[in-house]
Amino acid sequence: KVTIWNKNAHKLVGYSSEEVMGQNLVDQFITPEHRARVQSVIDQALAGDETANFEFPLMTKAGIRLEVLLNATTRRDEQGNIIGVVGIGQDITGRIAQEREYSKLIDSANAPIFGVDTLGKVTIWNKNAHKLVGYSSEEVMGQNLVDQFITPEHRARVQSVIDQALAGDETANFEFPLMTKAGIRLEVLLNATTRRDEQGNIIGVVGIGQDITGRIAQEREYSKLIDSANAPIFGVDTLGKVTIWNK
Repeated sequence: KVTIWNKNAHKLVGYSSEEVMGQNLVDQFITPEHRARVQSVIDQALAGDETANFEFPLMTKAGIRLEVLLNATTRRDEQGNIIGVVGIGQDITGRIAQEREYSKLIDSANAPIFGVDTLGKVTIWNKNAHKLVGYSSEEVMGQNLVDQFITPEHRARVQSVIDQALAGDETANFEFPLMTKAGIRLEVLLNATTRRDEQGNIIGVVGIGQDITGRIAQEREYSKLIDSANAPIFGVDTLGKVTIWNK
């Protein structure tokens, strides 16, 4: 039963302390499908096992569903006896809505996009990544990107780019090979961007890719044609330095 209800809880949910004091929190304010989960967290805290960053929905007095991030802390008396649970909450409704919109934008993007967490495990895999590589999001989520999808001889290079992004040092136009589900080697141009939470903490890396397999094949064919030409051919860059010199 509710024993503490501060002004911010009133402001957030709409119920005053007079309305909630003595009421059963789970039965009265948690939607039926989530009561067991919330009750489990309370029971654990009553046994001395506290919970941090527990997400659950809370219905306001106006019937609006809020998403709340909760820290459930065991409450004790002066003798150390457990007398209840104190919950410190944070309204993350807006953040979750933004994340859903972000996910929609990523999934509908024309470029293959993937993301990994701080352990290198896949957390984002959009439709174009599926189309390009052949693996569905269900097949790759939670897998280690480098270990599972990068050829052994290039793993150290790709891991280095991910590690740099996890340290806040982003990389643009990084070329690396990626093996498809069908065993075809693709050449990919990658921009690796640091992903952060609302507090600015680094939580992973997002990679935006471009399939350059066809372009590289054309460049190789172009080089062959130049090298086998009957005329002497040379080329220079914008600084006048030689970049092409055929046989």
